[in-house]
Amino acid sequence: MKIAIVTETFLPSTDGIVTRLINAIRYMKQQGHEILVISPDLGEVNYSDAKIVGIKSVNLPFYKSKGFSLPSANVKKILENFRPDVVHAVNPLLLAASGVKYARKLGIPLIASYHTYIPKYLKYYNFHGPIKSLAQSVLWAYTVHQHKQAVMNLCTSNSIKEELEAHNISNLHVLRRGVDTANRDPKFYDANMRNYLLHGNNCKYLLIFVGRLAAEKEIHKIKPLLEARDDIALAIIGDGPERENLEKEFQGTHTLFTGFLHGEKLSKAYASADAFIFPSITETLGLVILEAMASGLPVIAAESGPTMEQVKHKENGLMFQNENLESMKNAIKLLNDKELLQTMKKNARREAEQFSWDKASKELLDFYYKAVYIHNSNFR
Repeated sequence: MKIAIVTETFLPSTDGIVTRLINAIRYMKQQGHEILVISPDLGEVNYSDAKIVGIKSVNLPFYKSKGFSLPSANVKKILENFRPDVVHAVNPLLLAASGVKYARKLGIPLIASYHTYIPKYLKYYNFHGPIKSLAQSVLWAYTVHQHKQAVMNLCTSNSIKEELEAHNISNLHVLRRGVDTANRDPKFYDANMRNYLLHGNNCKYLLIFVGRLAAEKEIHKIKPLLEARDDIALAIIGDGPERENLEKEFQGTHTLFTGFLHGEKLSKAYASADAFIFPSITETLGLVILEAMASGLPVIAAESGPTMEQVKHKENGLMFQNENLESMKNAIKLLNDKELLQTMKKNARREAEQFSWDKASKELLDFYYKAVYIHNSNFR
């Protein structure tokens, strides 16, 4: 099968969408499929023998740290030359919207997938009051229009599926989660890494956050916990547009900013912590939750639909009410229960072992075949 993926984000960017895509590409190439990726031009031309065609990128005023590509007529010519059996438009907002447009014009089976809760992000980028409400309405109308062009739509969690269905997006399926349980494993525990992340404060509990440092990640919500409890240290692993602001905000607390870590260093960082903290309620899934679990970490998460699908209170993690300091403090107190902590660590690893990228990628490939079948059936 010839597969064209048109995406708003790809290598060398690091995020959950990219992680999912590179694992899917690796699996599908192993199965003998031909893959073309159309993405913002950030210098990459090939991944796992899949050709990457870059479209000129720009920095948007409200998100200057990352390159995006605007809708482009070049996508039509690229698709005409490649002649794919199916087009996958990943988060069709800007560039990927061109994937939607030209797949339809060229009569190519189209799948669209929803990964980012853009309407909910607006409040973090100075949209408030009537302007925010109007912008949300426009974004939802645009999103619905894009996804109604596809023969099949994909999303990342059941709670997001319900919300999309409420906006009259149909033919929806939930993508299976995946995680690399070989490279995210408790065996990577490293005393030197733990000492580094703790800044030498070895008597403290070590919490870690891993992800893009952006406003919608709501990392600032962790600060009151650090001010309330002197026995906790935090390591923030990642980078992004909010790093400078966050470094100022967390000044004076036991917090270390490492920047991005990759490969074995990231594996060691995960495995050397006591727990993973996840304060955001804007995620459509949060693949880092499963990475933390694979590393044997209980996940301490703010209550939201997607997080509650993954984190079970006192089983593989701890839940707290969003923006409720007492609720967060009560969740953290449970780390003092050593028996419960060990049980949650074992259960977290056991949960992650149910998922693999090969299984998730095979399911995505099956969706591609199904989209082709539905498309061809409609034109018989």
